Amino acid sequence: MRVIIGADHAGYELKKILAEYVEALGHRVVDVGARTYDRSDDYPDFAEEVAKAVTGEKGERGILICGSGVGASIVANKVPGIRAGICHDTYSAHQGVEHDNMNVLVLGSRIIGVELARDIVKTYLAAKFSGEERHTRRLLKITEIEKSYLKG
Repeated sequence: MRVIIGADHAGYELKKILAEYVEALGHRVVDVGARTYDRSDDYPDFAEEVAKAVTGEKGERGILICGSGVGASIVANKVPGIRAGICHDTYSAHQGVEHDNMNVLVLGSRIIGVELARDIVKTYLAAKFSGEERHTRRLLKITEIEKSYLKG
């Protein structure tokens, strides 16, 4: 699987660690930045890049990292077709994919440690959308809501 990964300065170090880990799991990593540590960079820039790459089919899933995960999640979810979720536990990571077809995992580097982040990423990447009728029905409703706001 191709995995798009991005982070601002707050997530920069964890991004480097997780990119190596994702590759060790056998996936291809597409790093959209930050490429260097820059304390003055802004999370919206990287969140948008990850989201655009996922919706542009440059990767099947995305991983975003900022300090809390909140800001990056807000930005990513502005991009039509993105279903980003902040997950700081493995249950949410697999359930978000299985039930909600989550395509961007968001992590807060100031919230969780490296080992938990690795566990969450591994769980997220291994999860598959269930395709169950109730989950598909709900996703269609989400898509219709999104479309209704795009019309204006």
